[in-house]
Amino acid sequence: MSDCSLSSSWSTIAVGLPASPLDNGTLQVFLDGPCLTKYENRVFFDSVVTANLTYGSLIGVVGLTQEELFLWLPVKDIIVDDPGSGLILFDIGVAHKQLSLSLFEEPPSCKPRGMLKNQVRKEKELEAVK
Repeated sequence: MSDCSLSSSWSTIAVGLPASPLDNGTLQVFLDGPCLTKYENRVFFDSVVTANLTYGSLIGVVGLTQEELFLWLPVKDIIVDDPGSGLILFDIGVAHKQLSLSLFEEPPSCKPRGMLKNQVRKEKELEAVK
């Protein structure tokens, strides 16, 4: 499975991957397979992510979960109320999480679930050696 770089662009959430805005306002993003990445927290993408595309938001997101305090919570909506604020709002149901848009300027690679766990383990081992 190849790595996939993710972008915050509303029209093509996944760079280099098929994203299909449908006539009914639904956006579908097709990945090679499920993958895991990390912005501030770990984020898991199913092989297909769908949402209703509107100006400044993705509503009713399906196929995207975010780790919060050791719990995996589904991301319901992604909203940019004020582009000038530099913030993006993630609605995870029980709470809203604001992230800096700058986190998405150079998005990390999205890797199969086990690969990211191994990378985090290696980083911790390197820190322990220092």
